[in-house]
Amino acid sequence: MQKLPRSFYDRDTIVVAKELLGKCLVHSERVGRIVEVEAYLGRHDLAAHSAKGLTERTKPMFGPPGHAYVYLIYGRYYCMNVVTEREGHPSAVLLRAIEPVKNVQGRTQGPGLLCQAMGIDKRLNTHDLLSDDIYIAAPSRPEPLKIVKRPRVGVDYAGHWAKRRLRFYIQGNPFVSRA
Repeated sequence: MQKLPRSFYDRDTIVVAKELLGKCLVHSERVGRIVEVEAYLGRHDLAAHSAKGLTERTKPMFGPPGHAYVYLIYGRYYCMNVVTEREGHPSAVLLRAIEPVKNVQGRTQGPGLLCQAMGIDKRLNTHDLLSDDIYIAAPSRPEPLKIVKRPRVGVDYAGHWAKRRLRFYIQGNPFVSRA
């Protein structure tokens, strides 16, 4: 597997989101194939954390591309985003589900369960995804994918942004969180 370069992340968030599908998330000895993601497009996107501006929590989204933005939800689960686009433009891709490939235990359908199964927590917030301990890599043999577009999950509060089809997943994959 070939680790993705910084230039992969320093592009349009929707393009990055779609192209993350089928790539492998690697953390220590654990490997999972990314099968579902959601794109968050910056300050104007009312579903994005960055819509409220720069805060201590959202600071990683404003940082350089190719870093992790990890945060806690419901006081219980961590979620991991991949920061995209140029520094100062707070966009990211939420990793929603993976297909276990190696050393992954437990359910992986949903961003909180994904992080739990991959051993991802707050310590990885702002972590460089070009490091050797957590990164995203292209598989040795990429497969053609049929990508489905749907509205994002759990963002009803975001007005017309809730209806935007910014959730992408691999059609027919049994590890997608919800079809």
